[in-house]
Amino acid sequence: MHEAEASTVPAQELLITIGTGLLAGGISSVDVEDALTGLAPAVGLDAINVAALPKGLFLTVGAGGATRFERIGPDLRFDQTAKLLDIVDSIHARRLSVDEARQTIEAEVFATAPRWPGWLTCLGAVPIGIGLCLLLEPGPVNLVFAALGSLVVAGALAINSRHSSLGPLLPVASAFFVGVLMLIGCRLDWLESPLRTIVATLALLLPGSAVVTGLTEISAGALSAGSSRLVSSTVQLAMFIAGVAGAAVVTGTGAEALVNSQLTDSTWWLSSLGVAAATLGLIIYLHTPLEHTLPIVLTIGAAALAQLGVGAEFGAAIGGLAGALTASLVAVVLSRLPRGPIWRISFVPAFLVVAPGSFGLLNASQIEFGDGSSVLASLLAAGATFFTIAIGTVIGAAVAHAVEPRDEVVA
Repeated sequence: MHEAEASTVPAQELLITIGTGLLAGGISSVDVEDALTGLAPAVGLDAINVAALPKGLFLTVGAGGATRFERIGPDLRFDQTAKLLDIVDSIHARRLSVDEARQTIEAEVFATAPRWPGWLTCLGAVPIGIGLCLLLEPGPVNLVFAALGSLVVAGALAINSRHSSLGPLLPVASAFFVGVLMLIGCRLDWLESPLRTIVATLALLLPGSAVVTGLTEISAGALSAGSSRLVSSTVQLAMFIAGVAGAAVVTGTGAEALVNSQLTDSTWWLSSLGVAAATLGLIIYLHTPLEHTLPIVLTIGAAALAQLGVGAEFGAAIGGLAGALTASLVAVVLSRLPRGPIWRISFVPAFLVVAPGSFGLLNASQIEFGDGSSVLASLLAAGATFFTIAIGTVIGAAVAHAVEPRDEVVA
C-alpha cells in the first residue's frame, strides 16, 4: 500500500462507520451519500465515490483507490442515531478530528446502553395503538380492543427482540393474532368497525414510512435503493394482508366486516389526547433523546395539527402534504434557536407520525385492507397519500438545506 493511500485509511474507515450507522438508523440512502460527500473535505479527503443501499455501503477514495463494501449492522435506536447526527455536525464544523470522532462514535453511539429495559420499549406500542384509535374510532369498546391488540403487538416485538430469526414472521403473525382478536369481538357483536381498530393497533408495524422514503429516494435518482425499499415494503404489506385474511377465514368473518366505516366521531379534545398518547408511545418505543424531548413534541404536535386540520377539510392526501411540510419547517425553526437540535432530530419522529404508518394510516391502508369500494380507487387513494407526503418531505428538506447548509443530512 502506498503511503498516500495508507494515510487515507482512518478517514475512509470513519466515513464507512458513519455511513453504515446512518443507514442502520433509518436515514435514506440519498441523505447518507450527501452526508459522506460533504464530510470528505472535513476529514482530509479530496474526493470520494459513494453508493448507499438500504443494506450496504460502497465507498472509494480517489479515482483509482480500492472500493470498500460494508454491510449494515443491527438497527440503531433513535437516541444513537441522534448522537451520530450530532457528531456529523461536529465533524462538519471541524470541532472533532478523525481519531476523536471515531472514539466518540464508539463510546457514545455503539457502546451506549438503552435508557430503559426492552420490555418497556415494546410496551410503547400500547399508547400508540390507543392514541391512534382515539383518532380513528374512539368508541369505548374499540379503545379496549385496541389496548388488548397493542399488548399482542408488544408481545410480538418482545419475542422478535429475543429471537431475531423470527423477524420475517412478525408481519403475518401479528396481523393474524390481532385480526383474530378483533374479528372474534366483531362476531360476538362486542366490537363494531373492526377495520379502524385493526389499523390503529398494527400502525406501528406497517411500513408506511419505508414506502415514503423509497419514493423520495426514487425522486432523487436513487433508483436501486428506492426500488428495493418499495419492493420490500410491498412484500411486508402482502404479509399483513395474508395475516388478516387468515384471521377472517379462521373466524368465519365476511368481507363486509372490514368496510371502512367510522361510527364515533373524534372530537378535538379526543384527537388531542390521541396525539399526546401516540407521541408518548413513540418517545418510549424510539428511545428519543430526552434532552430533545421538547423540540420533538412541539414538532410532532404542529405536524399532527396541520395534517388533521387540513386533512379534515381537503382530504388525507393534502393533509399528508401539509403535515410533512409543517414538520420540516418547524424542525428548521427550532434548529435555529440557541441550543436547538439539528433539524433532523426533531423531524424524524414527526415524520413517523405523518407518514402512512401512523396518523395518515387509514387512508394509506386502503391499499392493504380495501375500503369497501373498488380496488383501483383504493390504490389511487393510497398512492396519492404516499406521494404527497413524499413531496412534502422533499420540499421541507430542500428548505432545511437552504437555511442550514452545514447540515448535509437533508431529505
